Amino acid sequence: MYKRVLLKLSGEALSSKQHQLDPDILFSLARQIKDVVNQGVQVAIVVGGGNFLRGKVAESMGIDRVQADYMGMLATVINAIAIQNALEKHDVATRVQTAIEMSKVAEPFIVRRAVRHLEKGRVVIFGAGTGSPYFSTDTTAALRASEIKADVILMAKNGVDGVYSADPKIVADATKYDIITYMDVLKKGLAVMDSTATSMCMDNDIDVIVFNMNEDGNILKAVSQDNIGTRITKGVNE
Repeated sequence: MYKRVLLKLSGEALSSKQHQLDPDILFSLARQIKDVVNQGVQVAIVVGGGNFLRGKVAESMGIDRVQADYMGMLATVINAIAIQNALEKHDVATRVQTAIEMSKVAEPFIVRRAVRHLEKGRVVIFGAGTGSPYFSTDTTAALRASEIKADVILMAKNGVDGVYSADPKIVADATKYDIITYMDVLKKGLAVMDSTATSMCMDNDIDVIVFNMNEDGNILKAVSQDNIGTRITKGVNE
């Protein structure tokens, strides 16, 4: 079982047709994370903000790219606080740390403080991306995982159970990979994460497990290194 993991969540994964933040999804997520924490695993989370606003969408509305990205960062903080609330209702100690200082609602991101929280069994939720425009929350996940020396990045997907040769929702006979290298992801142009995040994970030798978060218990299975989803690694012999 991994000892320290970084869970990457998209903002869309927290939403439903009825709610931008669905309480049932948050409840299920918090319960699954509590099961992981109860196994003695240290958990950090990076969450996106696409259920409220994506920087690229805002840019398409005529908003300057830099301002649009900052708006997207603020959306991630909303989701971080929502996850914190759900976890604390399940008696899980948490801290939210943000790359943009907002002392009234969260701590500033400090690597040593984040690691200390993890060592004390607290779940640390990273909001506001990297704090700089032009970087996605995928890149944030790769960066934060490197900084806190996480064993693995668990990339929770909404309804997709791994990495495929093509979009399985469009191409019926798309092939699912059990394991694939970062170089193959880049060469094949697979839409797993952006190229900056992929390169950073490869350079820092951090594996990524892509799995379906909609199935109950899958987070614990991924942490337990069960044969689930797709593992992206630097080399197939690892």
